[in-house]
Formats: sequence, C-alpha cells, structure tokens
Amino acid sequence: MDSEDDHFDRKSLRMIQGERADWKGLAANCVCFANAFGGRIEMGIEDGHALPPAEQQIDRVLLTQLRRRIGELTVNVQIAPRIVTADNGGQYIEVLIQRASDVASTADGRYFLRIGDTCRPLVGSEVLRLLDDRPAQPWETLVTLGIPAARADADKRKHLLGQLRASDRVKPDVKEKNDTELMMHYGLVRDGVLTHLGVLLVGTAEERAQLGTAPIVQAIKYDAHGEKVNKWTWDNYLLSPVELVDTIWNAIPDFRESHEIADGLYREQIPAYDQRVVRELLVNALVHRPYTQRGDLYLNLHPDRLEVVNPGRLPLGVTPQNILHASRRRNERLATIFHDLKLMEREGTGYDLMYDVQLSQGRQVPKPREGIDSVTVTVQRRIIKPEVIELLTSADARFQLTRRERITLGLLAMSEGMTARQLQTALELQDGEVLKTWTGRLVDFRLLKTKGRTAGLRYFVDPSLLHSMGLEQRTTLARIEPHRLEALILEDLGRYPGSASSEVNRRVAPELKLHVIRGALERLTAKDQVRYEGERRWRRYWIVSEK
Repeated sequence: MDSEDDHFDRKSLRMIQGERADWKGLAANCVCFANAFGGRIEMGIEDGHALPPAEQQIDRVLLTQLRRRIGELTVNVQIAPRIVTADNGGQYIEVLIQRASDVASTADGRYFLRIGDTCRPLVGSEVLRLLDDRPAQPWETLVTLGIPAARADADKRKHLLGQLRASDRVKPDVKEKNDTELMMHYGLVRDGVLTHLGVLLVGTAEERAQLGTAPIVQAIKYDAHGEKVNKWTWDNYLLSPVELVDTIWNAIPDFRESHEIADGLYREQIPAYDQRVVRELLVNALVHRPYTQRGDLYLNLHPDRLEVVNPGRLPLGVTPQNILHASRRRNERLATIFHDLKLMEREGTGYDLMYDVQLSQGRQVPKPREGIDSVTVTVQRRIIKPEVIELLTSADARFQLTRRERITLGLLAMSEGMTARQLQTALELQDGEVLKTWTGRLVDFRLLKTKGRTAGLRYFVDPSLLHSMGLEQRTTLARIEPHRLEALILEDLGRYPGSASSEVNRRVAPELKLHVIRGALERLTAKDQVRYEGERRWRRYWIVSEK
C-alpha cells in the first residue's frame, strides 16, 4: 500500500457525494499538488486500506462532475480523473493533478502547498515567496539577451553534449539526437536563441556576465583568531556551474588534508572533508539558488568547520527542520542536467548522502541555517567519535545495512541513546510510524537495544557490542605515542603559528586533557623545535624555523 507523501493522497468518496460533500476541501488539495510537483489522489479507498470495497462501483457521472466543480473552484489547476478497477473488483477514482505552469489558487483567492503528506495554507509573505518561486515563465527558459545559438562557446557546447551522451542516465533515444535537438531537449535553446540556461552553461564569459546573476564564488580561509589568511575567487564568469564543481574542489588544498587514526597495527587516513559531502554542498548551492537574485556564494573555511553560504532563502516548503526529507526543485532544467551528468543524486537524497557520510566518519551531521536572505550549511571537520567509524563499517559489512539504518545507527552511536521522540526529531520525522522504516532491522540484528515502552521508549547502541568490538575506549588519540603527538603539534603550528596551547588542543586532539598537550609543547621547546612568547594564559607558540 502506497503511503501518502508529496505526490500522493487518499480521500473518501464522501468528499464528493451526499449532503456533506466537501468540494472546497478537495479543491484546496488539488491546489496543493498543483503548486508543488503535481500529484495523484485516489478517491474511494478508505484510510488503512489498500483496496476499495469489493462491491464499490463508480458512476461515470462523477467524473464529469469532478472536472466541472474543480474547474469552478480553482485557478490554474488541471486534473484528469478516471475510473480504476482494483484487483478485488471494486472501483475507485484516480485523479491526476498536473503541476501548474503558473501559481495555482482557489477561486476565492486562497493559496496552498503540499509539504510531505500535508496540505498547508500559505499566508502573508509566503504567498509572495510562492509567486517568486513559481513565475509564469521560469528564469531558465527566458531569452531576453537574444543571443543566437550559433554564438555559443564551441568548446563548452562540445564538452557538455559529449558528457551527456556518455552518461548512462541519459536514454538512448535522447543520445541519438543531433546537437541542436539535444540542446533543445535540455532547454538550452529556444527558437534558435540561447535561453538563460543556455547562456549559463554554454555561453561565453561576456554573455554569462550579462545575465547579472551568474554565480560568483569566494572561498575564504580563516585562522583560529577569525582572521583571513587566504582567499580564492571565481568571479570572471569563465566557468559554467557544471565546471565550477570540480574546479573548486581541486583548487582548495584544505580539501585534500586528512586525519590519521589508529586501526590496529595500521593508520587510516580520514579526509578532513569528504569529497562527496563537499561536492553535494556545491551542487545544492549552484542548482537550487534563485537565479533571479544577485549574491555571491561563499565557502568559509575555519579551522574546525566549513560553512557554505548561498544567497536566497530555501524554496518554499523546505525548512532546516525538514530538509532531510523535503525536496523542491527551484531550477528544474538545471537540476535535470546535473542529475544526468551524475553530479547530483536523485531528487530528495542529497542530504541523506551527507548524513550517511558524516556519521560514518564519526562527525556531526550538516547543520543548515536560514537567514533573512541567505542559507548557511555548516559541516564539521573534527572527528568526534573515531570508534563510530569502525562500528558502522563492521555492521555494514556484516548486515548490508540500508542508508536509513546506517544513519539511525550513526546518530545513536554518536549519542548516549535517544527516546523515540528525540530520535524522531533528529531524523526530522513528523509521523512516529515512519520511524520504524529508519530503525529497520537494527533491533533484530541486536545492533540496537530498547528500553521502556510507548512514550518512554528509548533506543541505544548495545554496550556489549561495543565491548566485543574493543571500541569502549574513548578514542585512539587517547593512546597516541608521544612522538606522533609531537609531530601533529608541529604540523598544526606550521599552519597556525602564534597559537595558544588550548587552541592546539582543540584542533589536534580535543579528546586529550590540556596538560598532555602542554607537556608535549614543553618537550618540543626543550628540543628547540618550538619557541614561545608570553607567560601563563598569554603564552603563544611558534615553530623555531619561523623565527
């Protein structure tokens, strides 16, 4: 049985029959779907049932009545109702709602939007945001610059079309199109003229600059004191958004740094920032930004975190509290190209991927924050619990966990356990029943244990499992050899000269007591490898070679 979501709902036939028929309520639901992605309503299957009553037969007059009443009660809503016969012989009405090309509303001027399995009314500034997100003609399809398709950058066009034809996500019949047909298929050309999307992806630098909103990217590195120490900019419009992703990743050396943790007799290198996470953040920022709004994309590199700041707010219906599940395409054609080029996961799975990767590396999950006119996503660099890495790796190898199960196990392993309600909040779930699909088989596999019942139900990682895996000790850094700790401190001071011992402690090994770091600094000072200035709380350290 399908569950109700962004695209699907079930309604009783009583909604359109008898004295208590609720035509206005049905009209509001149709508006919800039309303003989102379009959708499907099954009428005649009651809640909790997968099939209609076996004896239920639908009068075709209802179809005509449906079309007429929804047409009278809505604006910019197109529906296609039909009678479907279920496996048990009973009939129900399937109502297909097309995604509106313009903003949809009820005839009395009310606006609604489908968010998850809920139809939500929009009020005040939300209506203005809907109008901005859903213009009569999308920004991508405009041809205001009037640039002939023949003036496209030949190298960019050849490279982009070659990548599309080489992708296994593109259907064979699409690959067979000639260059002009392929560009028309992806919305790069209209009537022989480059669309805004075409200029963005295959236009020249001068033409991209004329758009006014083509992305400018600034990456700024800060030291432990919040001072700028390095900067990279992409502000000459030479690169399209597709080209920017790999260029930015390859240009910033911090992305190739790594942490070393003990793994038995060996050392394992964990990247400071996983490439999959950084690329997903860049793709989200470039694909989902409002191209009707000016503003630079910022990558703020701090010693302990990366912040990606993008102009514009989240698409209407997406909030920091539901971003793990909600999905809204602001630039549909650009998103399609990124997907077909394998630069992004399928719709609605980007944050799942980042949660999975961060937790599998013992780090906190990404934290989005919405401002007045920008969105900031913060990714932590520091590995909080190295033991979680081995736990998830071993559990996945043994049981082939689903992504949802890995995320749930990671969240609970990073904590001391959570109540069902706390876990539901951490996973941004509104329905407690859905939580079962996230805990999955973890209890059956004895990876998780539960305590209590109903409202007091608590989930936690089985302590005996941690003990059997030898992961009960705090961290591998707590057992690090003195010479290795000194090498890490020298490496850190090379990057951040003039640091206090507490700052070195926070960056190198926050799991260790401060006196351990100070002892290592004293040994390095005695060896003339490190010098200091100041006394007590004002003492700062430098590598001797930097005198």
